[in-house]
Amino acid sequence: MDLQRLIDTFNFLDNWEDRYRLLIDMGRELPELPDEARTEGNRVDGCTSNVWLETTISDEHPPRMFFTADSDAFIVKGLVAILLKAYSGKTPQEILNTDIESLFDDLGLSQQLTANRRDGFVAMVKQVRNRAQAVQADETAGAPG
Repeated sequence: MDLQRLIDTFNFLDNWEDRYRLLIDMGRELPELPDEARTEGNRVDGCTSNVWLETTISDEHPPRMFFTADSDAFIVKGLVAILLKAYSGKTPQEILNTDIESLFDDLGLSQQLTANRRDGFVAMVKQVRNRAQAVQADETAGAPG
């Protein structure tokens, strides 16, 4: 499901109970994160529940960044799925240009989630953006000049 279809689906659902169910279902559809990826280096700081985010970078120029992630909380896992839809497979610049806050608002999540879950989502976004900035800086440093 692409992002616009996700927004349309969320807007179609009449109540938050159905939207939470959709979030949980999205989380259940995530591929299993291997145990070796559940390291401290992949752990997202700032989340109340455990969240691990693994990054793979392609050899293309500009490189594309692919993310796999998991959480031990059902709704957070759904938020992880949204994050992956927004960012995985994009270049660092595309990631940095993505207006995730607008997406969050379009889905109505900013009004419905607890402060802890919102903060956790912000922490996940920050980690993705920091990794994108680091990859972009490496690319710039390695560019012939």
